[in-house]
Amino acid sequence: MKARRRGVGGSRREFLKKAAAFAGAAALPAIVPASALGRDGAVAPSERIVMGGIGLGPRGSYVLGPFLDEPDVQFVATCDVRADRRESIKARIDGHYGTDGCAAYRDMRELLARDDIDAVLIATGDRWHGLGSIMAMKAGKDVYSEKPCSLTIAECEAVADTARRYGRVFQAGTQRRSIANFKAAVDLAHSGKLGRIHTLHASSYYPSVTYDWLPEEPLPDRDTIDWDLWLGPAPWRPYNSAYVNGGWRGHFDFDSGPRLLDWCAHTIDLCQWANQTDDTLPIEYETHEDNITLRYANGVTLIVDFLQEPFGNRDPHYGTSRGTCPVRFEGDEGWVETGDSGEIAVSPESLRSELEPVPRLVGTESASHSRNFLDCIKTGALPNANAEVMRQSHTASYAAAHSWLLGRKLTMDPETATFINDDEANRMRSRAMRPPWHL
Repeated sequence: MKARRRGVGGSRREFLKKAAAFAGAAALPAIVPASALGRDGAVAPSERIVMGGIGLGPRGSYVLGPFLDEPDVQFVATCDVRADRRESIKARIDGHYGTDGCAAYRDMRELLARDDIDAVLIATGDRWHGLGSIMAMKAGKDVYSEKPCSLTIAECEAVADTARRYGRVFQAGTQRRSIANFKAAVDLAHSGKLGRIHTLHASSYYPSVTYDWLPEEPLPDRDTIDWDLWLGPAPWRPYNSAYVNGGWRGHFDFDSGPRLLDWCAHTIDLCQWANQTDDTLPIEYETHEDNITLRYANGVTLIVDFLQEPFGNRDPHYGTSRGTCPVRFEGDEGWVETGDSGEIAVSPESLRSELEPVPRLVGTESASHSRNFLDCIKTGALPNANAEVMRQSHTASYAAAHSWLLGRKLTMDPETATFINDDEANRMRSRAMRPPWHL
């Protein structure tokens, strides 16, 4: 698969055809299964994308489903520092294929060393997304990484730089770029029928963060939970079972700052897209009681509205019926708003005729996004949420988070993604990694 899509040495299919032609005169007739030849609706092995999964917990297990449903994908390996999760995912993959062929690893480096794996799905905790993606791409793998794809601006840059340097296909798990109702809202903003776009709204949780340590508990056996690998590049702290069961969220050392990127990685990303500024950044970031206001050099304002506490509703300013992650794009002549409910609100109502019906198919939200990733592996095209798109939208999200953490207005140079005349903010662009891990 790698040779065919990278244009090196011809395809596996061509090799097999030549070998068959050479041996055909002397060989006795043989019976070859139709599935091996790609008949009866099966995909021939030469056309399959061989994949492995890293850190497939609740979210990763959900995203795994659409990949398994694709006939041109073959999952052959899974990796997790938790024995129960790697065994569970192995059982699921083996059950799907009716085989016992899925390998299970504790250390991702063993999985990444396999030459037969074309691509990986990374859905670890946030602390491993950036470094894991970089390690995978350096090992010759294409990467679908859950968001946030890093913990810092510097990691965003390193992931994007690695994808470019090694020629890898990278897809951020900001799947709303591939969902019909969000695409329709962005298309309307791009059409000019809302007039000049002047204000964008991106929703977020109310920010929160803690620096506390949970009390120490007895350390499990390494084969049950490898605590050292679980921590990875994050600072050391004593083991507590709550961390490995999802309780790491909200702890600064493991999370994306004040949790803004849980939603902003999606909603700021959609606003960047609607504003046609995927190649640049807002230049100002200012924190207020209920929002963070971002301003672009072209005069457009992006307001990050705090609409919801994590796992609990608050009274929102807008989008009461739009579901989670609502966005709103406002122009001189109208506005459009949508969210995870799939509903699209628009004004004036005469613009309704511009929108195709886009019903939300609950349970398949990631399918079109994963399919886009797979298609780009085969064609070499840029995915919808490619590494450069991720670089800009994640950087804007982190800059907004830094404004909230510091409690002051920040100004950024969009060319260098550095803060102007603010050494403290610039130090927040990166975090130290625990040895031996490094970018």
